[in-house]
Amino acid sequence: MGNRLSKIATRTGDDGTTGLGDGSRTGKDSVRIHALGEVDELNSFVGLLLCEDMPGALREELVTIQHDLFDLGGELCIPGYQLITEDHVARLDDLLEKYNADLPILKEFILPAGSRAASLAHVCRTVCRRAERAIVALAHSETINAYPRQYVNRLSDLMFVLARVLNRFAGGSDVLWQHDRKR
Repeated sequence: MGNRLSKIATRTGDDGTTGLGDGSRTGKDSVRIHALGEVDELNSFVGLLLCEDMPGALREELVTIQHDLFDLGGELCIPGYQLITEDHVARLDDLLEKYNADLPILKEFILPAGSRAASLAHVCRTVCRRAERAIVALAHSETINAYPRQYVNRLSDLMFVLARVLNRFAGGSDVLWQHDRKR
């Protein structure tokens, strides 16, 4: 990476545009910048989740995911560039298998609730789904690689599974939706 940011307030965006990684400029309201912002927000929420108590191995895996999300943002920032690969998606598939293996089969829907860490994982899941929608929208207007979309799709599934894991780590369980609950 050539130039590091040494000056944050450049004033070059005062006209409503922002620079991309290839040196071109685009509107701050472009579909590409929207997708990039959603991934950035997701990464920030993963950082917030990392403030919670959790198993050490899971912490390390989430830090790796944060780095992946930064790479994903880099890929979105540079049209035609690829940083997210099939290996990134496969790693998430492996984590899904690992963490899902010891969870009981769901027979009911669950609420996005329970421990604070589990609830934050659910927030990550929903922000991830929003990022996925933004990446899909970008793919409708510009050519992008398929792996970023696949990555966020798997990541949202993983965040759901991790919410269940984190509820158990905190000594709780899933918070089941009660479909026949009296109002």
